[in-house]
Amino acid sequence: MASASGSSVRVRFCPSPTGNPHVGLVRTALFNWAFAKHHGGTLVFRIEDTDAARDSEESYNQLLDSMRWLGFDWDEGPEVGGPHAPYRQSQRMDIYQDVARKLLDGGHAYHCYCSQEELHTRREAARAAGKPSGYDGHCRELTAAQVEEYKAQGREPIVRFRMPDEPVTFTDLVRGEITYLPENVPDYGIVRANGAPLYTLVNPVDDALMEITHVLRGEDLLSSTPRQIALYKALIELGVAKEIPAFGHLPYVMGEGNKKLSKRDPQSSLNLYRERGFLPEGLLNYLSLLGWSLSADQDVFSIDEMVAAFDVTDVNPNPARFDLKKCEAINADHIRMLDVKDFAERCRPWLQAPHAPWAPEAFDETKWQAIAPHAQTRLKVLSEITDNVDFLFLPEPVFDEASWNKAMKEGSDALLLTARDNLEAADWTSAESLKEAVLAAGEAHGLKLGKAQAPVRVAVTGRTVGLPLFESLEVLGKEKSLARVDAALARLAG
Repeated sequence: MASASGSSVRVRFCPSPTGNPHVGLVRTALFNWAFAKHHGGTLVFRIEDTDAARDSEESYNQLLDSMRWLGFDWDEGPEVGGPHAPYRQSQRMDIYQDVARKLLDGGHAYHCYCSQEELHTRREAARAAGKPSGYDGHCRELTAAQVEEYKAQGREPIVRFRMPDEPVTFTDLVRGEITYLPENVPDYGIVRANGAPLYTLVNPVDDALMEITHVLRGEDLLSSTPRQIALYKALIELGVAKEIPAFGHLPYVMGEGNKKLSKRDPQSSLNLYRERGFLPEGLLNYLSLLGWSLSADQDVFSIDEMVAAFDVTDVNPNPARFDLKKCEAINADHIRMLDVKDFAERCRPWLQAPHAPWAPEAFDETKWQAIAPHAQTRLKVLSEITDNVDFLFLPEPVFDEASWNKAMKEGSDALLLTARDNLEAADWTSAESLKEAVLAAGEAHGLKLGKAQAPVRVAVTGRTVGLPLFESLEVLGKEKSLARVDAALARLAG
């Protein structure tokens, strides 16, 4: 089998264009991409779109857009081309039909005329007898007379691959040596009765023709590996393949309740993370930890650091649990690592329609640039910026009633009056001066700063938590800030 050595490494990422991309798919793409980059090799991006009933052009375009957003550049594939084009399986049907004919002619495959009812009956009988319930080889050695009889009945055969009557052993890059006994890997279908090739044929054929050296994929495909290895040996004999690739099966990503994270789980959708404002860097950093680590004491690192250190043999074979809170925490670290100008630009989609609740003309670029450094230290995801800065661009704050009731306790009116007087006399070019004004108001009423600033914060921003208060006051400005304190006093009086 292939070994990882310099630019000879060729890996592939081959998703199906069905539905929205999910985080398990992204993790697989990431490990393939990082492996190729680490070895100076080639990443082939291939589209498995042979299922016309489920595949869609919309999903295909989403896949390409997602790969670009994540920063995955591919060396061969859609929009890039390459020596093994086309890279969409729906455009390679003649290739699969030709290989299927060669397998039949070479005795590596045969026509199977068994009906679904017959297969079901024999499987149930095998189960009842305590025997393996896979295909029993019924059509392996049909006579010419039997074939003619089936044809006379109008039966349309599928094509089955003839598995060898010997164990299949391989060394998985993640799991070590694995052996499958022949009774557990029966002959399997590679072409439907209507002539449509199955995944079991097209994927190995494409890997062979595209000279893939390492197949890194999900653990759910592990059981198909002995079948593919046997097929590879036949393809080598027929001159279609040069070598058997090395296989590495990545651990399951688990969701709630110890269940594998599936496409149906809301937290699995990549679009969800894009819409919430995760950084590609933060999301990929976290996904890399689902089965791999840079070191025992470092969870936060750049993609370049990952690529420099990544080796698929270091992947842990045990299932990895997706922890949304940890994902958010790592993303927050990456937000703080951004240059402030970069941060300000990345927030911009959430400062505009349809996300922003203020009128477009109310947005003030000077205020945004002034508050951005303070916002950068507070966000877990970029979408949180909208609620954090709306007080700057709305004509008045949006009051959360629970926040109002929590902050405006007995005596708050007196405190606000004192704070207003102190703020009136403060230096509004200095957040420290504004802090001193509120601190002095608190001391006059026997309150520490934390208690004293709560009514001021709610009066000005509408919320009990948010960006640093005194920097927020400075950016909002004296006139608007004092007007909001006055409005809060009027509300308390009413």
